[in-house]
Amino acid sequence: MPIYQLPREHQFPHPSQAEKEGILAVGGDLSPQRLLIAYSQGIFPWYSKGEPILWWSPDPRFVLDPKALHVPRSLQKTLRRGTYVTTFDCAFAMVIRGCAQVRQETGTWITLEMERAFIRLHRLGLAHSVETWILEEEFPMLVGGVYGLNLGGIFFGESMFSLRPDASKVAFVTLVNRLVAMDCQLVDCQVASDHLSRFGARDIPREEFLSRLQTALLAPMQIGSWR
Repeated sequence: MPIYQLPREHQFPHPSQAEKEGILAVGGDLSPQRLLIAYSQGIFPWYSKGEPILWWSPDPRFVLDPKALHVPRSLQKTLRRGTYVTTFDCAFAMVIRGCAQVRQETGTWITLEMERAFIRLHRLGLAHSVETWILEEEFPMLVGGVYGLNLGGIFFGESMFSLRPDASKVAFVTLVNRLVAMDCQLVDCQVASDHLSRFGARDIPREEFLSRLQTALLAPMQIGSWR
């Protein structure tokens, strides 16, 4: 079956038309308007440098219920020790660059075009980051972080990176704790990973995800910096 070629208009086929591996469409652009329409329909871009933009809606979908977050004991100890300092939206561009750099050897979907697209969403007050820092000779050094997109009652997690033990995990737990305080209903982790399954993330059918997504989008939009 040929993959749907996106038209100039900001529209997508229904996610149920995706290929078995999750590819739904190809082409288009990464403008804020197209990205917001895509994510609000359970679709996200995922492609490598040199490829056309590929749009995905996998089945099943890997998600985390924020209130069901599980924090391993070893990580609880790290949090209690205060090894790291965390901030929100203080270094968004540095976080997304860090996520891209740590994956360059194995290939990354965070192309320069993707970086620029999410920085635009960040400037619009929709994409956010959590930064993990340590003091290195009295100066803060960024050693980990996580970023993603927040729409209504759902947070779409994009990527995280770590240069020191547990740095990305601390950022992720800090993020989820804030989302709980914001009454966020769901964290979209996109595709399964052992790393996030340890926090309680799980697969659900795409149909269930799309239903929960539409409910979450009814929550008020919280636009602006999280600093």
